Amino acid sequence: MERIQPFDAQKLEAACRILADTARGLTGSEIEYLLKDCKLTDVSPGVTKWKRLFNALAEAQNKYQVGNHLVMFINRALNPVGYARDRDKFEWRRNELNIVLSFSGFLIREDGKVIYTEKETTLKGAIARVGALKEKLEGRKSHPEIYKYCNAELLAENYFHAVFEAIKGVFNRIRELSGIASDGAELINRVFSTKDPVLAINSLATETEQSEQKGFSNILIGIFGAIRNPVAHSAKISWPISEQDALDIFSMVSFVHRKLDIAVKINPL
Repeated sequence: MERIQPFDAQKLEAACRILADTARGLTGSEIEYLLKDCKLTDVSPGVTKWKRLFNALAEAQNKYQVGNHLVMFINRALNPVGYARDRDKFEWRRNELNIVLSFSGFLIREDGKVIYTEKETTLKGAIARVGALKEKLEGRKSHPEIYKYCNAELLAENYFHAVFEAIKGVFNRIRELSGIASDGAELINRVFSTKDPVLAINSLATETEQSEQKGFSNILIGIFGAIRNPVAHSAKISWPISEQDALDIFSMVSFVHRKLDIAVKINPL
């Protein structure tokens, strides 16, 4: 392998925090295995995962004065074969690492291999390389629940599936909040009824508040009928979604999630 300049501590730490992320990073046993596979000394096995990985890579960098070991570790950690049943996790790790690595002039390809690329100098540029749509959504302060359900698709600029996953996420959240397992109009009419509701977005004490509840229910039914169903039953090629359409749909989904944030369960099942 060609000699690579050592990564500074800040970039190395950022990469290690992604690789050892609590929710979507490598497990402790996976880190142990990969360190052995890369012939790296596990200098502090008892500490937090990201610090354990950072210490091992920093020790190798200081000893050999090269940055090759981080690249070697990433090449092994992102071998696509290991993600055959969890592609979303692969895309999340790859895309988050690509933001960090772009500042050093590297890029992880779809096959999990690190290659040279033009060095990025700004955070905006680094994020734009990975996902312009996600950057724009963050600029709009979109609700965080959106990213919970469709982060990988957003980063891949896959508008069709990103919209589908985001709207599925809305109905999944309503099921979790209400405890009702149905779907579509049946779910919405039962949960957000004004006569016998399970969830309410206000006190329902006045005609105006009841009207708001009904309107919110109609918005949800409209989202299901006008967007969720067509996407679920159409091929991507026959139901194209532009970036502007996606942004507008996500704004609507974000509004819905903010209303769900204040929803109160008033008729427990």
